[in-house]
Amino acid sequence: MPPSPAVSRELAGLALFLPCAAQTEALLGDEVRSILAAPDLDIEVQRGGVRVQVARHALMEAVMRLNLHSRMAQRVLIALRQDFYRSEDDVYALASGIAWEQWFGVNKTIKVDVTAHNSPLKSLNFVALRLKDAVVDRFRNLNGSRPSIDTHHPDVRIHLHLDAEQAFISLDTSGEPLFKRGWREDKGDAPLKETLAATMIAASGWDPKGTLPLYDPCCGSGTIVVEAAQMACGIAPGLQRRFAFEKLQGFERAAWQALCAEARAQQRTPTAAVFGSDIAHRMVDFAKRNAERAGVGQVVQLRGGDALQRMPPSDVPGIMLLNPPYGTRIEAAGQGGRNMQQRRDMGFSAREFSDGDDGAAFFQKLAAHWKGHYAGWTAWLLTPDMKLPGKLRFKESRRVPMWNGPIDCRLFRFDLTARKVQPDQAQ
Repeated sequence: MPPSPAVSRELAGLALFLPCAAQTEALLGDEVRSILAAPDLDIEVQRGGVRVQVARHALMEAVMRLNLHSRMAQRVLIALRQDFYRSEDDVYALASGIAWEQWFGVNKTIKVDVTAHNSPLKSLNFVALRLKDAVVDRFRNLNGSRPSIDTHHPDVRIHLHLDAEQAFISLDTSGEPLFKRGWREDKGDAPLKETLAATMIAASGWDPKGTLPLYDPCCGSGTIVVEAAQMACGIAPGLQRRFAFEKLQGFERAAWQALCAEARAQQRTPTAAVFGSDIAHRMVDFAKRNAERAGVGQVVQLRGGDALQRMPPSDVPGIMLLNPPYGTRIEAAGQGGRNMQQRRDMGFSAREFSDGDDGAAFFQKLAAHWKGHYAGWTAWLLTPDMKLPGKLRFKESRRVPMWNGPIDCRLFRFDLTARKVQPDQAQ
């Protein structure tokens, strides 16, 4: 009888799973290959993330490198076991077979997180309880003591994912999700996650080692421009935070410090200019403070300004990359909404208000402004509005599926050309 999939994977080595936003798996796969720089590594792009097969002796170094350098992954998980299940007792049995004592000590606090898709089980809280019971029962049977539970700030997070037939048990090596870089303290409403901003930059094809400028005319608190500037400077995204792998067995502080020193040695003087602007000066101030904390305060060039009036920040055409206003954020980038001046005078970003329209008038004005002043630029816009090209009266050259949290979006590319001059206008 052939071994189960779980046993087969254990015999072959351990696997890491890096979840990411839906539709961005291939981009993350390219990033993982670049970070680990191992051409013979077994990397599999799957739905919802990337799986990496790793030899046990190389596991901790891969865990540290991926947490330190990945900009697109949500977490780095060690995939411990998976098997078929039909009840909570099946999950208990699966978890009981894992040698938890090899991963962390009884003095560590734990928490169990459960996600599910089409699971037949009725209570995720109960199955989480059963998995927790399996862990503490194993420790109690081994030495008579058990780890404590901490639901707010645990040392160790255990992840259980249930689909219709299989249970997947993983150990989280990241702790806080990886979009929390450690530099964001000032933010507006519904800020873009850093991981999504990095994915947008990768999808746009912008080269952080090149000379092409990047500009976000609706920069808000600066997520896109700060990510781009850090990439241009070669600053690893994980240098300013702590990770859960520091609490696991086998972690060597000296090895981690050496990796961090290696990352700092790879930092460089940027060759590409990064610009940002926003109609709300309050948001520009936020972006400046965030950039300072991220170590790129002297790199990002930030100014206040209306997207319908702001002229190109560079004589050399480059890439515009933005999450434009839509729905309740329709007035974020340009004037013209009712009481706009009053709202700006009060110190609020216009992206917090809406007159309830679909933004067609705003986007037509934006398109006219771009045609008049941004010939040669490439604009990438992330939006859930599939009709955006029609509102801009542009034909997109690419559309990349991308999820912003639970929102199904598209990253549209528009190659901007100058407005055509009519014969009577040329006279």
